[in-house]
Amino acid sequence: MRIPVLDRINELSRMQNGGGLTEEERLEQASLREEYLGYIRGQVKTMMRSVSVMDEHGKDVTPLKLAAEKFAQGDHN
Repeated sequence: MRIPVLDRINELSRMQNGGGLTEEERLEQASLREEYLGYIRGQVKTMMRSVSVMDEHGKDVTPLKLAAEKFAQGDHN
């Protein structure tokens, strides 16, 4: 899957290494990086909601905070 902002982040990074960025480009770069980090955080949260932790006896020992988050998202299993 291609993340659109990643192409521009990489382009700005190459420009920065090649000779520098204008103030406007630095601000754009910072904004795009925050947007990208938000995307990554969302992906990690989605992945974590699908995790259940089991002990060696097969008992569900998922941390309460994660279990509550899963329940809030509609996963009642």
